Amino acid sequence: MSTRQERSLMTWMIVVVLAATGVWNAVAWSQQIEVPPQEDWGAPAVSVSRTNGNWVIAGQRHKVILNTADLSMMVEAGPITWKLLPSAADDLSAQVAGKVFPLRLADAGKIEISPYETGFKSGVKIHLSQFQHEGQTLDLDLQLFVCLEGTEEDLVYEVVPTEKAAVIKQLLWPKGFTPDSSDFTVVPNMQGMLLPRNWPKKTWLAHKVACYGFGLFMPWWGHLKGQSAVMVILETPVDAGCEFKHPAGGPTWAAPRWMHSLGKLTYARRARLCFFEKGNYVDLTKRYRRHAIETGLFVSLKEKIARSPIVEKLIGAPIITPMILHNVRPSSRVYDKDNPAKNYHLWRFDQRAEELRKLAAKGVKRAYVHLDAWQFRGYGTHPDNLPPCPEAGGWDGMRLFADTCDRLGYVFAVHDNYIDYYLDSKSYDERHTIIHADGSRYFGNGCAGGKYTLLCPRLALGHLKKNYRLILAQGVKLRGAYLDVFTCVPPYECYNPEHPATRADCLKYWGDCLDFIRTQVGVVSSEQAADWSIPHIDMAYWVQYGSHGGGEGIPVPLHSLVYHDAILVPWLLGKGRGVPKNDSGYLHGLANAGLPYMQLTYSHFLSDSGEVDLTRVRTMCALHERVGLLEMTNHEFLDKGYRKQRTTFADGTTVTIDLDADTFHIAPELLVSDRQ
Repeated sequence: MSTRQERSLMTWMIVVVLAATGVWNAVAWSQQIEVPPQEDWGAPAVSVSRTNGNWVIAGQRHKVILNTADLSMMVEAGPITWKLLPSAADDLSAQVAGKVFPLRLADAGKIEISPYETGFKSGVKIHLSQFQHEGQTLDLDLQLFVCLEGTEEDLVYEVVPTEKAAVIKQLLWPKGFTPDSSDFTVVPNMQGMLLPRNWPKKTWLAHKVACYGFGLFMPWWGHLKGQSAVMVILETPVDAGCEFKHPAGGPTWAAPRWMHSLGKLTYARRARLCFFEKGNYVDLTKRYRRHAIETGLFVSLKEKIARSPIVEKLIGAPIITPMILHNVRPSSRVYDKDNPAKNYHLWRFDQRAEELRKLAAKGVKRAYVHLDAWQFRGYGTHPDNLPPCPEAGGWDGMRLFADTCDRLGYVFAVHDNYIDYYLDSKSYDERHTIIHADGSRYFGNGCAGGKYTLLCPRLALGHLKKNYRLILAQGVKLRGAYLDVFTCVPPYECYNPEHPATRADCLKYWGDCLDFIRTQVGVVSSEQAADWSIPHIDMAYWVQYGSHGGGEGIPVPLHSLVYHDAILVPWLLGKGRGVPKNDSGYLHGLANAGLPYMQLTYSHFLSDSGEVDLTRVRTMCALHERVGLLEMTNHEFLDKGYRKQRTTFADGTTVTIDLDADTFHIAPELLVSDRQ
């Protein structure tokens, strides 16, 4: 036994004797127990000091310098010093007695900075109070924490508010990096983009860059400088987003934006900065993938198949999307006034079933069949969809269609929606709608169903249960459902006093709806794949490149690099939705090893001219069958124009595409499976 071990054993014996005799106390502990060095018990080796009026947080790898005058920061991380902007006039939006006004954090009447240590992170606490507005001291405190954490020395920011008469509507902190800090910005807007600092076009992100909208499907972004990189992960993302600017010609600026929850900042907010001495956009995705796994966001397709075996039938299967009743109401802005006959077209259930039988005879052995506009008057009766379209055959017709899918080995699912709330639906009552903070309601009319508003998320599950219990009770062999919109828009707040809901409530209620489909019906899917939904859904109908922003940068598959083996994603074969203008959806679909859409209708594939596309379908299905359950491990550009790309999967399979030459190469060579 070593001398140190002997001392430790003797110390513990003393503790036992003291405890038995009643003289043990906390002072005795501190005096008698030998505290091992930091590296022995996992605490970060970080020092905190004050030098020349600045606070310095120094670790083994990174050094943070906090300017006490303007709250700007510098982070020395290997070859790069990352500079964060100082406090500014728009740091904080406060509200008192209904009036909202800006405040600068560095203008707080009282600023107290002190060392802060938890045992797993070390840094400083900044206590801000005695803010002034129009000669009055506000009843508002903020505690800001800046710490290095863990062996990687991530820089962790935390905000803890104390709100009373004054409340916080929005906080921008930390302020983001100086414009000269990066050569490229990496943003997971839907599938993702790489934005050069000097990109010539003005670029913005949809949904005001709130988390989980088109602008930010995953709550992180990053910057590349030389061969180094940094990323920001919003660890409390539900009421958060990214303040983002890129004027024509650049530069790019991005910073965390903390939003109120039902009128107040309310709870602690946290962001993490991860530094890479050598790293690129792939390294950023793999760091976020680790975060997703650690927090439970990542649920693999293998796990989803284990809990719902029917999901396995979709591996290497095409997506077929027949429609029953195209019926555009006059109140819709897409109603064709010049050609009224184009607003209505009916396909009977038995007609669609016969088409499926012909498709099976062409060699399509497996498929996922997504039935659209099957409701009693076509799309746009939500949330009151039943009975199935009477003109198309009603309940009997829907049962026949479902039975046909079952016999063919196809998975039958329906398109549905529990957010859009149509004003002429059977149960419509404005008291059940979402009310915004200003007392208004949203109204839209961009879909076939005509005018609609938004159903409060608290009420969605009740309508969904009502419908699906009746469908199943009618003997319809339904194997899945698509719940529209849930996974592509930021969560809503509702200020209706009968059913108030925070954004966190909203995600819970939507998640409950998706989980009901999984447990009671089968395959569950939705429109896109904002990553809060990954544990809930098996398939997203798109995770497209950035067609919902302006002047998008270079498309890059950030989402696939994180979640390829956690979610099924189909791609169109031609040009159009889901890919940059004039690009081939087929090539992008191959590079992402996705599933193929058999167009939005499939009559094309029943004709002789459809043989070329049918070959493409079989190729995509065979590739997906090989790597659909595997991680995408790498993506790389092979030319300066970003038109030649290669993706790599966990088994070593590579897919190389040339978007200009319209060619691809898969290695090892692909064999079309007998299953398809």
